[in-house]
Formats: sequence, C-alpha cells, structure tokens
Amino acid sequence: MRQLRGIYLVCGKTDLRRGIDGLVDVVKEQFELNPYNHALYLFCGTRKDRFKALYWDGDGFVLLYKRIEDGRIQWPTNQDEVRKLHAKQLTRLLSGWSLDASVRPFWPSKKEVKSARQ
Repeated sequence: MRQLRGIYLVCGKTDLRRGIDGLVDVVKEQFELNPYNHALYLFCGTRKDRFKALYWDGDGFVLLYKRIEDGRIQWPTNQDEVRKLHAKQLTRLLSGWSLDASVRPFWPSKKEVKSARQ
C-alpha cells in the first residue's frame, strides 16, 4: 500500500457478505468514485464490530477483513456519505474514538484573561 492515494470511509452500514465485486459496485455505482485509484475504501457492517477494507494494488484488489474482539467502532451513520480521512483519523476511528468532533468547553486561565485585557 505504498501508493495509497487516500482513505475513504463509506458511512452507514454495508452488507459485509459482499465480496470484492459487490464492494467495487458500491464505490462505483452508489458514490461514483474510482475503485482503481489506489485508495483504501472502508466499509462497516450493522454490528460495528467488524469492517472490510478494499484496495487496488495495481494488478488486483486486496480485501481485508477485521473483527474487533472487544468493543465497537464509532462509525458515522449517514448512508449517503463518503468521508475522506487522514491516516491519523483512521487510527482514531480504529481506537474507538468518534470522527465527529466533540466540543469541550474552554475555560481560560487567570493568566490568559489578564493578558487578554492588556
């Protein structure tokens, strides 16, 4: 996967009984993307404890299947969306973190408030 040109997460649930040809059809027909572009396409099933990854390596497709033994993946649910990810986002997703931003309140320190007033 040295030539990896992108990581695409197919949101929502995908029937993981699909093989290579079925997943290629999802990429081409449903999302109008090119499955031959050396990108990694990720698909998740209903249970969110397993996913498949599809990759064109130049002379054929590679299909990876992973089952999480303990826990679930925080997979986005919008069926009509594909998200382009960075490697760091993929790592976060596979570590159990959500891709959707969570907003944390910011409380400035006394020092920051004082310097802002000057």
